[in-house]
Order: sequence, then C-alpha cells, then structure tokens
Amino acid sequence: MTQHQSEFQQKVAKLHRLTVYARWTFVLISWLTLGTYALWNLKEEIALWFDYFTWAAVYYGFHFNLIPTLCLAFCIATTLSVLIWQSRNIIWGLPKQEQRQLERQVTKILASRGKHPLWNWIND
Repeated sequence: MTQHQSEFQQKVAKLHRLTVYARWTFVLISWLTLGTYALWNLKEEIALWFDYFTWAAVYYGFHFNLIPTLCLAFCIATTLSVLIWQSRNIIWGLPKQEQRQLERQVTKILASRGKHPLWNWIND
C-alpha cells in the first residue's frame, strides 16, 4: 500500500467515524426531544404500571396515547437500528458495498476542493 492509498484509507475511516457520530447524535436528539415528550405524557400510566403492573394496563396506556407511543417507538427503533448497525460493523467489518460508497463520498469531497461542508473534517 502506497502513502497515497494509506492517507486515502485514513480519510475513509474519518468519514465512517463521522457517520457513526452523526447517527448517535441523531439518536440522542431523538431521545431528548421525542423521548422526553413521550415519557412526560405517559407519566401517569407509568406510575400506574409501577403500582399495578398488568399487560392490560400497558396495552391501554399505549393504546389511548397514540402520539407519545409513536414517539417512544421511534426512539427505541432508531436506537436499536444504530446499535445493530454498529455492532455488525465492529464484529464483521464494513460490507464491501458500504466501503465503496464511503470511498466514493471521500473522492467527491476531495474533488470539491474545499467547497464541501465536510472538507475540513476529512482533511485534518
């Protein structure tokens, strides 16, 4: 591997790391906004579940609070999807298709010669 290829692979790794950070930031923002909203609106049902837990109470708590239930489901789903995606990448490595896509993105960012918003992140 030449010096140029090594630098290019480092830039690809930086872009992948930036993607990971962006996904976890999205999850965090989702929990801080939608998750907080959902838990706040379900606080009475949650208190009831702590006192008298039954599956019927859970069902009716979610059934009659549709918007908070959808917000909570969205937060849980995004968290699980990012966890599974990152675990897959850690255990088996990046799939070839995803690696090629990152390489194409880095090539496009480098070709923009400073006009791309991620230019400074990639070229540090």
